[in-house]
Amino acid sequence: MAIELQEIFQVAAPIDKVWQFLMAPEDVVACLPGGSLAEIVDEKKFVGAVKLKIGAITAKYSGTITYTTADQSDYLCVMLAEAKEKGGGTVSGTITSKLVALDDGRTEARVESCIDLTGRVVQVGRGMIEGVAGQIINKFVKNIKTVLEVEESPIEVKGEEPSTPAEPSSTVAETETKTGVETGAPASSRCTRPGAKR
Repeated sequence: MAIELQEIFQVAAPIDKVWQFLMAPEDVVACLPGGSLAEIVDEKKFVGAVKLKIGAITAKYSGTITYTTADQSDYLCVMLAEAKEKGGGTVSGTITSKLVALDDGRTEARVESCIDLTGRVVQVGRGMIEGVAGQIINKFVKNIKTVLEVEESPIEVKGEEPSTPAEPSSTVAETETKTGVETGAPASSRCTRPGAKR
């Protein structure tokens, strides 16, 4: 089953900061609901897994993601994903991300995903798969914004105590019970980085 997804969103952060985030597997995976990082093979490839629950089916896909294109001059990134699950199902496809600097200092991200699925997960139907995929993307985008968007620091007035910054959110992503998408990465300055280092 072939699925195509498109998402356009804006992040209140400079384009170079967003690009560096995109190039860091530990940061990307930490913000992906149900995702885990096993190994960073080199600058172009990493190994990981994602666990999903779609309807009555729970599947864990393990595999690799390869940066086939990483052109900072054009802020264009293309990732090739290849993974499989124990039940014999597979997922493969490309994720193309294009960053555009906006006049107000924010960054617009245009993401296109072309994914091909096989195996038992296909039984639940295209509508449910696309619905869960859409919710995963929405949570992923929310987590990215939590990491990259920095509130303006309070201006200190001479002779007065500086204001106290707001307490950080206790979680980056709450567990989604209705769709069955497994999340739960606690918030930190970088979601929660896995132990692997670049």
